[in-house]
Amino acid sequence: MSTNNNILASPIEYLKGVGPLRADMLKKELEIYTFGDLLQHYPIRHIDKTKINTISEINYQTDYIQIAGKLIQFDIIGEKRSRRLVAQLKDATGTIELTWFQGISWIQKTLYIGTEYLVFGKTGFFNGKPQMVHPEIESFVPAKLGGKAFLEPVYPSTEKLKARGLNGRQLAKLTYALLELIKPADLSENIPVSIVKELKLLGRYESYINIHFPSTDQHYKKALERLKFEEFFIAQVRLQLVRLQRNAQSRGVIFEKVGPYFNEFYEHYLPFELTGAQKRVIKEIRQDTARGRQMNRLLQGDVGSGKTMVALLSMLLAADNGYQSALMAPTEILAQQHYQGLTQLLNKMPVEVALLTGSTKTAERKRILAGLLNDEIHLVVGTHAIIEDKVQFKNLGLVIVDEQHRFGVAQRAKLWTKSVIPPHVLVMTATPIPRTLAMTAYGDLDYSIMDELPPGRIPITTVQRNEMARASVMGFVKEEIEKGRQAYFIYPLIEESEKLSYEDLMQGYEQVKSFFPEPRYRISMVHGKQPPEQKEINMKRFVTGDTQIMVSTTVIEVGVNVPNASVMVIESAEKFGLSQLHQLRGRVGRGSEKSFCILLTGSKASKEARERINIMCATNDGFKVAEKDLEMRGPGDIEGTRQSGALNFKLASIVNDKGLLQLAQQKAEQIVERDLHLEQPENALLKNYLTQKHTKVGWSKIA
Repeated sequence: MSTNNNILASPIEYLKGVGPLRADMLKKELEIYTFGDLLQHYPIRHIDKTKINTISEINYQTDYIQIAGKLIQFDIIGEKRSRRLVAQLKDATGTIELTWFQGISWIQKTLYIGTEYLVFGKTGFFNGKPQMVHPEIESFVPAKLGGKAFLEPVYPSTEKLKARGLNGRQLAKLTYALLELIKPADLSENIPVSIVKELKLLGRYESYINIHFPSTDQHYKKALERLKFEEFFIAQVRLQLVRLQRNAQSRGVIFEKVGPYFNEFYEHYLPFELTGAQKRVIKEIRQDTARGRQMNRLLQGDVGSGKTMVALLSMLLAADNGYQSALMAPTEILAQQHYQGLTQLLNKMPVEVALLTGSTKTAERKRILAGLLNDEIHLVVGTHAIIEDKVQFKNLGLVIVDEQHRFGVAQRAKLWTKSVIPPHVLVMTATPIPRTLAMTAYGDLDYSIMDELPPGRIPITTVQRNEMARASVMGFVKEEIEKGRQAYFIYPLIEESEKLSYEDLMQGYEQVKSFFPEPRYRISMVHGKQPPEQKEINMKRFVTGDTQIMVSTTVIEVGVNVPNASVMVIESAEKFGLSQLHQLRGRVGRGSEKSFCILLTGSKASKEARERINIMCATNDGFKVAEKDLEMRGPGDIEGTRQSGALNFKLASIVNDKGLLQLAQQKAEQIVERDLHLEQPENALLKNYLTQKHTKVGWSKIA
């Protein structure tokens, strides 16, 4: 963003009209340190002051308006907090009341009865008469009758700045002064010329002029489009460079053939026809693993979309090529479930599967360690026990990580040291990440989506009930248990207070017990205060069907599989986030029976909470839920996103500008794939820009 003398890096105090005091305020309040920061402090809207209206034109629909007239009186009225300055302005068609609650003494010095003023502000009505509160006011010079040649920008400001005379209007004056200093060479183009032409984008210098001081609304829209595209494009080029340069430098084992293990299983033991999505992902994995580069793929599928089957087929593909595979799960229970699932599916195949967790007995552990070292064991399933230094493989070719956000990058990297050439990595997650967010936050991983449910899954019915209806809800749960099913009761975890959460849960437990008395009904309870062994035992009892009811805070693990559980009751559902509700709901509906999720809410639910509940009742689609969640909360809070600069866009929004984001990604990919080190002449400006920016994901680090 610079020339040789780099005017945009100049400290803000050197701009005419700023000085040390104001500079200090701008730094503290708006984080504006340099000319460049001020240039990127964009207006929230523009106002058309090119015309002057009359007072009689003001009606209830009028928003901002500019009028000119004579001041006929002003008074200061009221005491203390209701003290205000009230003035009357008159033009040929009527009068309007102007009111100020703040900065009264300052405004008072500028007002003279009988003088003509130009007034601009937002209109309202008070007792049926038009008024303006805190309007902008300046002496009226008739030469101004034609108004201004551009739309006037309104900038975000703060109360402290306004008190120092730096309101939105003053900021406009500073920006105007700054733009007069900047030459086109200071804002040289950073998008290749061919793309600028193809997409008919405004040039970079023109865009900065027109985003601040456009002559028409159309000019503003073109400038906005250009600068949003630029933000996305630069971020995408960076991600693609990381991804492709890593691929170019990495070596990976080659799975060159599909052999007897894969084919025999596929033809004889596949429990059901693969969905289109599963076939597509397996094909992507086949291509990734045949290239001689390390695969880094994020596989995202909603609960129950059949990710495990994709994992199994990938492991058989590895075995066909003489390589071992490891499947890592975040908890023992999940590791056991994966192990049971895989051994059942492979029981007629000559494939050796082992389970290695913290509680594996010594003799068994010895057998497994030896088996991995001499390649008798093809697949190992486990928790992070697999990462321990003692565990050595003869030739590890594929690592599958289930539920990504529990495993740090460092833990994954440790697995790579277990073989000379790093193994292929497939990360599976059931937390749907909206596509737009994945493109920006995980853009350096290849990305697969499974968006079809396997045949035979009956959609879960989700309903909302008021707390008052608890008795009838309990009655419904009883009927389901009579049919031989199991049920969950989930209570919220209150972040601020473990004590409160615990009390709520205990109260809930007593309530459930009074509706479901022992010994006829058996209840498991799981909460954060229990020692891990006890949690494990209580979970197991529910998993094996020894207890029919599970009462728990939100700690029930993602992925716990109890096909017989058909009802989930979520207490105080308004206290849960949207993606959390969806994750919890995914614990039921895993068998062939019809399942239900009942959201109990209190009467004090906020508007947002009610909207979350409505979305849950309206759709079972995790991607729709995730997109909604992103719209409601913004990208900053989404679980598992990397808090990198990848999402800090000033103008562009991954929620509202999806089309532009996809276009930017496509163009960035094309450029980087054709010219990995940006050495072609047409990419020189882009390379120059990235080298100068040298941000955290700097060029030096990549190349």
